[in-house]
Amino acid sequence: MRRQFNLPSDDEAYLNTLNLEWETVVEGGHWLIIRGYPIPDGYNHGKVDIAINISAGYPDTKLDMVYVYPHLSLRNGNGIGALSPHGLDGKTWQRWSRHRTPQNPWRPGIDDLSGHLILVDHWFERESRKVGA
Repeated sequence: MRRQFNLPSDDEAYLNTLNLEWETVVEGGHWLIIRGYPIPDGYNHGKVDIAINISAGYPDTKLDMVYVYPHLSLRNGNGIGALSPHGLDGKTWQRWSRHRTPQNPWRPGIDDLSGHLILVDHWFERESRKVGA
C-alpha cells in the first residue's frame, strides 16, 4: 500500500483498528483511500473503496465529502442526489457532495478522521433509507 504522505498519528492508529487496507496518495491533492469499506444494505455493492481529500491545513481545516469506487446505486431504483464524477488514481470515482451543517461545524483540535467516517456512515445509511426518487 502506498504511503505518499503521513496522516496525524491518531488517524493512522484509528485506521489500523478498522482492519481495512488504506493508503495515502498525492494526486492533485492529498488523498486517503480506504479499500473494501463496508456499505449498508440497500446498495448495489456491500463494500467499496472510499477516498477522502485531506486538505492542506488538516486537522485544523475540515474534511469534506466522500468519493466512492465503484459507483453506488440503490437496489430499489431510487436516485441518489448530489453525485458527480471525479478522476482519481486512474479511475472515475463517484463524488458524494455531503457537508457538515452550521449545527455541526468542524471543531479544530477536536474533530478528526474518525468523526468524519462516522458522518460518511451516516450519509450512506440515510441515503439507503430514502423513499422515492
